[in-house]
Amino acid sequence: MSDRRSLKFYQADVFTGDAFGGNPVAVFPNAHGLSDHQLQQIAREMNLSETVFVLPPTDQAAVVRLRIFTPTQELPFAGHPVLGTFFVLAQLGLVAATEGITRVMQECNIGLFPVELHAREGELIRVVMTQPKPEFLGPVDDMEDVYKIASSLGLPKHAVADMKWPIEVVSTGLPVLIVPVRSLTAVRSIQPDASAIMDVCHRFGANGIMVFTTVTVEPSATVHARMFAPSIGILEDPATGSASGALGAYLVQNGVVEVAPTTDIVVEQGYEIERPSQILVRIESDDDIIKTV
Repeated sequence: MSDRRSLKFYQADVFTGDAFGGNPVAVFPNAHGLSDHQLQQIAREMNLSETVFVLPPTDQAAVVRLRIFTPTQELPFAGHPVLGTFFVLAQLGLVAATEGITRVMQECNIGLFPVELHAREGELIRVVMTQPKPEFLGPVDDMEDVYKIASSLGLPKHAVADMKWPIEVVSTGLPVLIVPVRSLTAVRSIQPDASAIMDVCHRFGANGIMVFTTVTVEPSATVHARMFAPSIGILEDPATGSASGALGAYLVQNGVVEVAPTTDIVVEQGYEIERPSQILVRIESDDDIIKTV
């Protein structure tokens, strides 16, 4: 007797208004009954940055439980997969999105987090998620380490050394090494060395390296960024929600942007791999203390 099972899935491009832009995610709305091994096999077969499996929640406060996989491993938390999944679920009528703002809780492997569904005239126009409070896990001070980071990106030392902002590990759920780079030209010229980046990430306890410059392609953007995470099976990610949250917190914490009680930051990403994306990050702060991302 065959144990085959037919599963529907949907693919959504997140952080873009155009087809073939943004970051694609595969969403399986009914993944109940699959083993961990099967989930990982399916994610490897999909071969996208992330694949999301929707399950019944274990906590009654949540509407769904999400398990998020890269082609090589499960992630405790991620950004664009959550946003894309709730867009798909709302379109399918599996999560209600009433006029105005609907606030629901989602369960993932690091706990419960709110998601907002913004609807206008019967159409879902935006999905917003709250990330864990930022943790600033320490700057990179040793110049030898700075040079290794530059080398892993195929950049000369001067492209990242002597910047007025630190190279620092920041986490809003997943730790990422934030690296300021001098120019847009330098960022666009990066030639990532996957093995060297994995070594750097292992040394600093990070899931990936996010580089940024304040020189942008689009006038509406605040920063231009690229994200490299070969240690979790993603050489370059076209649009990274979790890392953009960490980057936004970094920009506010280090005074890279003008800070207000509510600071909006637009991260442009994915241009170098022909998947242009724009990610809106909102930082709420009070007396120089970041409250929410």
